[in-house]
Amino acid sequence: MLFMSKNLKILVAQLNPVVGDIKGNFELARGALAQAKDKGADLLVLSELFILGYPAEDLVLKPAAVEDSMKAVQALAAETANGPAVIIGSPWMDGKKRHNSAVLLKDGAVAGRYDKRELPNYGVFDEKRIFDAGEGPLPVFELNGIPVGIAICEDIWYPRVPSALAEAGAEMLIVPNGSPWRRTVQVERHTSFSAWTKTGVPYLFVNQVGGQDELVFDGASYAVDFDGTEHQLLGDFVTGTALVTFDGETHQFASESKAELSSGWEAEYRAAVMALGDYVNKNRFPGVVLGMSGGIDSALTAAIAVDALGPERVWCVMLPSKYTSSDSLEDAKLCAQRLGARYDTINIRPGVNALDEMLAEQFADLKPDTTEENIQSRLRAVTLMALSNKFGHMVVTTGNKSEMAVGYATLYGDMCGGYNALKDFWKTEVFELARWRNMAVPKGALGPGGEVIPMRIITKPPSAELREDQKDQDSLPPYDVLDDILRGLVEGEEDVEDIIARGHDTATVKRIEHLLYIAEYKRRQAPPGVKIGGKNFGRDRRYPITNRFRDA
Repeated sequence: MLFMSKNLKILVAQLNPVVGDIKGNFELARGALAQAKDKGADLLVLSELFILGYPAEDLVLKPAAVEDSMKAVQALAAETANGPAVIIGSPWMDGKKRHNSAVLLKDGAVAGRYDKRELPNYGVFDEKRIFDAGEGPLPVFELNGIPVGIAICEDIWYPRVPSALAEAGAEMLIVPNGSPWRRTVQVERHTSFSAWTKTGVPYLFVNQVGGQDELVFDGASYAVDFDGTEHQLLGDFVTGTALVTFDGETHQFASESKAELSSGWEAEYRAAVMALGDYVNKNRFPGVVLGMSGGIDSALTAAIAVDALGPERVWCVMLPSKYTSSDSLEDAKLCAQRLGARYDTINIRPGVNALDEMLAEQFADLKPDTTEENIQSRLRAVTLMALSNKFGHMVVTTGNKSEMAVGYATLYGDMCGGYNALKDFWKTEVFELARWRNMAVPKGALGPGGEVIPMRIITKPPSAELREDQKDQDSLPPYDVLDDILRGLVEGEEDVEDIIARGHDTATVKRIEHLLYIAEYKRRQAPPGVKIGGKNFGRDRRYPITNRFRDA
């Protein structure tokens, strides 16, 4: 006697929705549905809150946004009359309660819904304020004779939902995700998820891809069998679809799609490229303009911009003053040329002279100090903003995390702009990333290969060049020392005494702690930048501006 195995053919859609673009996201879903039909799939799976985009933040508090999302999902349901079924993420109102839901569309109608139970409320997440958690028995849906449960993103990080679904009879879990990337995320996902480790239930992880303000999503969708065997279906930082079949008898997945994930500096660089590119493109800027100083931060930022947008959309502008060295002039031009970007020089000395004349009476008999340095930085910002206003290019800022931490940046000067690709990279990481980019061209990059960042930019001592013979280490400890102290204070929330115990000078540690706290007002006014590490300035770390605490 022959027994027919129960199979479920699933098309995984790893796509890049735009927050608030319900119509555009609907068309993306329709395109994926057409693919699923062509490939003979039984089920199409889209990511968390797909129809409105994730994270939509307080946009989900706007009734019209939720209503339009629900209408779009119902319109998509009508297109499933002849199959396949669809699981799509959407906000959903049920009476007065607002849920983060995964909706099952089948046979031309909304066939069921699962409401997210574990609402993350830490780090970059704030879901408890805007959503109500799901309640009641967990639904299990039968698809091709296979009992299927749904868990949404955070639900799978804890045992409660997977265990309850297993007890309810689910033999496989579908897990739509809006899981943002960070440098530790692959290890966390592949070692911390509780679905199969706690219950033995296979699961399918479907994640979105793309940049959304400070966050970037890597996709990296995969499946896990009952015994923990993993199938990497799609790569990271790319859109695409993959067909995977679940065997209801063996509880295993099978697919011809096989992908490898990037790691190390390649992953971090690709994350920065995608985040900047999507920020520019989704906000419909024609390109970017940045101050090209001849230093490593602006050089690396220019490389990221060229790789994200193409050289024809990147405008590098050298803004020299009387303190700008000939080395910087040469290095800035050579870097822009190697990247293929547009390069112009606009001397700010006439503007500096004009302000000196304007302020001569008020500044009479006073010695020059950081005031005159900041005037130069702010004149550069005014110039770049004028170019932005006239030609439409977004100004990209170039400061790194170390500088932002201690306030080594000028408010309304070099902090002026729309986005900062290096905001979550420590200075020591900037050097390493620059060296890596000179040796490799990341997947999907639109820029050239080779030594795009001249080696002298990497090896010369960093300087803001706002006064004669200025060097960063005139006022800061060496960057390897500084970054180790800051990692402890910012990412580890370590006590000062623990950092000192690692061999750091007591006075230096206390001074850096003081600088970190008093620069909070600057960080509050800084442009957004992509999250790379475990704790970024902005969404992750929100300290009071008025703050007299110091670790005694």
